[in-house]
Amino acid sequence: MRQLLMLSGKGGTGKTTLTAAFASLADSPVLADCDVDAADLHLLLQPDVKERMGFRGMELAVKDLSRCIDCGICRDSCRYDSIDENNNIIEEMCEGCAVCTIVCPEGAMRMEPRISGDAYLSVTRLGPMSHAKLFTAEEASGKLVAMVRKNASDLAESWGRDLIIIDGPPGIGCPVIASIAGVNQVCVVTEPTVSGAHDLSRVIELCRHFGVPACVVINRCDINAGKADEIAAWCDENDVEVVGRVPYDTAATASMIAQETLIEHDDAVLAPKVREVWGRLEELAYGR
Repeated sequence: MRQLLMLSGKGGTGKTTLTAAFASLADSPVLADCDVDAADLHLLLQPDVKERMGFRGMELAVKDLSRCIDCGICRDSCRYDSIDENNNIIEEMCEGCAVCTIVCPEGAMRMEPRISGDAYLSVTRLGPMSHAKLFTAEEASGKLVAMVRKNASDLAESWGRDLIIIDGPPGIGCPVIASIAGVNQVCVVTEPTVSGAHDLSRVIELCRHFGVPACVVINRCDINAGKADEIAAWCDENDVEVVGRVPYDTAATASMIAQETLIEHDDAVLAPKVREVWGRLEELAYGR
């Protein structure tokens, strides 16, 4: 089983748009959306959800009213202001530190697992899909990413598929690290801007730290041709292959509005270039 991970050092580079386009060109892939904080691959693919699973993230403090004497020690000890003036727990503020369970003289506080998000197994027109949604203000996004990836592997096995295409989260934080582990190839989508170039270097450094091969696609390459050339030169100096440059075109926006991939939209400008990039990316994903 091969796993191709699409990353970007920052949001808004067009990573999901290209991921969906590559998925429409791949031969029977399994799809996984690991951007659990702001998932949007489903907006293009309109998945038919077959199964939903509650995700248990951080624990939540729970008060036993029969034992509480309203002494207020828990409120005074809470660093996150998650206990109000009536000594009631504000669930959205609780960070699961459990200090209240330690200081309560009556043993009225305990920690319980809470549902922090939902994970989904779905079917799309391009193949089976694993995706998830982390609830607002919840933590443990890396743990949910691991769940999405495990579900994707299970889908690949049950469907007899040998390629998983993963739409990863932006940045270099915990969810990105959880996305990288065990993949065969990373493709970093960047843009010709100062922030795009800076964040690209950080993602490449992260991939090398974990020993995962990475290549680069320069998206909207013609909005700043000079900066695109600088990025390509940096990649050459650092032995990172640029598998393609994709120009800017309003057809990308039109395809999103139509809830179609770039390939399905059949644009004369972008589709041939995307097919060319995918040809090389597929070779790298399979180690050819």
